[in-house]
Amino acid sequence: MHKFIFKIVYILKLRELSILQDYRKYLQPQTAAQIGNIELIARLVVEGFITGLHRSPYHGFSVEFAEHRQYRHGDETKNIDWKVYARTNKFYVKQYEEETNLRAMIAIDSSASMGYASKGNISKFDYSCYLTAALATLMINQRDAVGIALYDEDISKILPPRSKPSYISEILKTLSNVQPSNATHTAESLDKLAERIKRRGLVIIFSDFFDDKQSVLQALKHFRHRNHEVLVFHILDPREIDFKLGEGANFKDLESGEELVTVPYHLQVSYSKAVSEFINEIKKECYNHNIDYNLIDTSKPFDKALRDYLTKRRKI
Repeated sequence: MHKFIFKIVYILKLRELSILQDYRKYLQPQTAAQIGNIELIARLVVEGFITGLHRSPYHGFSVEFAEHRQYRHGDETKNIDWKVYARTNKFYVKQYEEETNLRAMIAIDSSASMGYASKGNISKFDYSCYLTAALATLMINQRDAVGIALYDEDISKILPPRSKPSYISEILKTLSNVQPSNATHTAESLDKLAERIKRRGLVIIFSDFFDDKQSVLQALKHFRHRNHEVLVFHILDPREIDFKLGEGANFKDLESGEELVTVPYHLQVSYSKAVSEFINEIKKECYNHNIDYNLIDTSKPFDKALRDYLTKRRKI
């Protein structure tokens, strides 16, 4: 009998592991890119992430029940506490810790440099859009308000924060209709965005920050001066970090069109040093001004960024 029970438990564990692995594959950027539909990508990434949370030390991030409040028109019926109704003959819903009306604005760099993708990886822009879609879905499901801003030389599109479930469709439609183009004016665009956000909230930024470093840092501080919480995702392609491009390469500036033919090996040491200094200075200045900084390359699964967001969300 004990052997039979052990076998059943073992089979269930294997099945649970298989389901977890099936969902986790959608956290891989290359798998997500093959789907094509950004709405489906967002749903599968979020489901894969949440499934992983339930099987990991991060399960504490899940929504925690806080108290009851009387049912209001528009509330989800799934949150009605039927046991309370049986006792009182009145409808009450379970209210959750996350119902704090967080307002978040996600800024995405859509300049031409974000369109770069090395062999086997998706572009920095696509990676940022997939993560934005997943974050927006996650936030709205948790009753938070979220908006997006796209910028290159200037702010090209802005959707103010909303929390209604139907708003996610407008966000996803906007993301799917944008292609990276034009030069980068990150600092000026972020400064303008900081002035346009009137209510205190969370600002999330996706960019490669290929612009004047000091100006970018000043723009990031601008959000802090206006009392916003700031979460920075520094998105780079793996080859932009390690410069392992083979024996010969033709380099083309995606914004200016200038080209250079060279042997990457000759530049690798000096390039790696310059990139390391560039990353470390941005990271250091963000730390000094209470800005959460996260370096992510486009070969990494999406769950790291989503976990970074939840860590930040719990601090607010």
